[in-house]
Amino acid sequence: MAASTTAPAAAVQKTEEEWRTVLSPEQFRILRQKGTEWAGTGKYNKHKEDGVYECAACGTPLYKSTTKFDSGCGWPAFFEGVPGAITETRDKDGRRVEITCTACGGHLGHVFRGEGFKTPTDARHCVNSISLNFTPANK
Repeated sequence: MAASTTAPAAAVQKTEEEWRTVLSPEQFRILRQKGTEWAGTGKYNKHKEDGVYECAACGTPLYKSTTKFDSGCGWPAFFEGVPGAITETRDKDGRRVEITCTACGGHLGHVFRGEGFKTPTDARHCVNSISLNFTPANK
């Protein structure tokens, strides 16, 4: 199940060895090996500045700060991504839906729906902070 797209992100292709040279070991573990950071440890969990969250691997804009909300889950939560920037794929066990950067395939986290959050989409994109970089609106 792919996220709806309006303008597909440009593909960024690198070998796993090339990714190892541009990502920190922890970024590689999460973005390329589908790891997860510990809840409450990410720098963007309680972050409230205006701007855009981008893929830490390739720089593709993924989320606007206006879509971020405090879900209390311990990871940054967004109710929707930038159109075309995020791909959704059901996990092999069928229980969760993984979200990845459409441009580079980097693992972001998972999306959950129907949890009752008072957001326009009733969706929670639960994202690893280490998968993101932030650009303030005033730059």
